[in-house]
Amino acid sequence: MSSQLVKDAPAATTFKLEAELLEQGRTMDLLAKSTHLVAHIKVYAEGGENALHAHTEEEHLFVILAGEATFHLGVEEKISVLRKHEGVIIPAGSFYWFVSSGDENLVLLRVGAKAQGWSSFDDRVNIEGKPFAGDSIENKEVPVIKRHGVFFS
Repeated sequence: MSSQLVKDAPAATTFKLEAELLEQGRTMDLLAKSTHLVAHIKVYAEGGENALHAHTEEEHLFVILAGEATFHLGVEEKISVLRKHEGVIIPAGSFYWFVSSGDENLVLLRVGAKAQGWSSFDDRVNIEGKPFAGDSIENKEVPVIKRHGVFFS
């Protein structure tokens, strides 16, 4: 590797795994982002990503930091219950949905990667291949009610 490449490299980013807990709803807070990689911390009081969908270009990884999630993976919906310190990798184009299935807030680390990089294009699609917004009524979005001052960290 040439010294010119290292000299022009983007700066590294640090972050803290901290998020406010919820009475209702779900949140997704950006932790860090680079050209091809993004990291979020997500909190679910209840529910989850409740409708079968896929991301056509994005691969992602979920790691359970607190709580429990029941993942329904693939069109055939193989069920996997994941708990603290367990995770799943979902390749681009793979269908899934999940729900918070424990008795406390579900807190996830979500890491996504796109080979072509990030753009304003949302690559989430439903089972029919049509665009499908994550914050939609179809995905069972509800208003967020925070537990002010109560954090996962």
